[in-house]
Amino acid sequence: MNKELIKQRFKRKLKSYNKNARIQKQMAERILEYLPEKEYSSVLEIGCGTGLLTEKALNKINYSEYTALDIISDCEAYIKKLNDGINFINCDIEEYIEKTDKTYDLIISNAALQWIENLPEFIKKMMGKLNPQGVLLFSTFGKENFREIYFVLGKTLPYYSSSELKELLSAYSTQTEEEIRVMAFKTPKEVLKHIQNTGVNAISKENWTKRDLTNFEAGYNSFCANNPTLTYNPVYVLIKNTSK
Repeated sequence: MNKELIKQRFKRKLKSYNKNARIQKQMAERILEYLPEKEYSSVLEIGCGTGLLTEKALNKINYSEYTALDIISDCEAYIKKLNDGINFINCDIEEYIEKTDKTYDLIISNAALQWIENLPEFIKKMMGKLNPQGVLLFSTFGKENFREIYFVLGKTLPYYSSSELKELLSAYSTQTEEEIRVMAFKTPKEVLKHIQNTGVNAISKENWTKRDLTNFEAGYNSFCANNPTLTYNPVYVLIKNTSK
């Protein structure tokens, strides 16, 4: 996983993210429906970005301390605008979880953990940062995510289905759910523009030629029968630390 490329792509599109990230907004609303309680003393949000989940969480839960973490330093301005009392940390999420001694009552994340190379192992490390009876709640994406892009380009991320995650995390009391959401576009170029404006085009760093674009459009129209779509496959996971 090229962390530097991910950082560069998202940083360039922070200003256009909120306007274009329609599915991620819906996921931020949906994920909070899974919260078993509303009172959490210490909260850690991983991959806060521009604050789509942050804003909704601040209105949903009561907390004493809220920490928001992101690899992009520019995200701090978006988070502080929501609430200046939030503790923002600019750090790679894997490095932070590995090094911090702090523990939390609630760790949440929306549409960010698909960029983790080994998600099951990372989840185990996050569980080690939960207080007894603490909650880990996150959304990511499943195997059907961007299936059109995979068909045309043959590139994808290491996605897990909800059932796979539940099996891999069988040591914990885990609740999972997934859904399919399909967006429709007029042309394959609009699909590309949407992907670029949400910064999620960080799988490959190659610059496209005119021929590449022509081939992409032809392949996309072939797969979608000239009715371009883009499939999102949100996965929601809730794990509670039942240790005493």
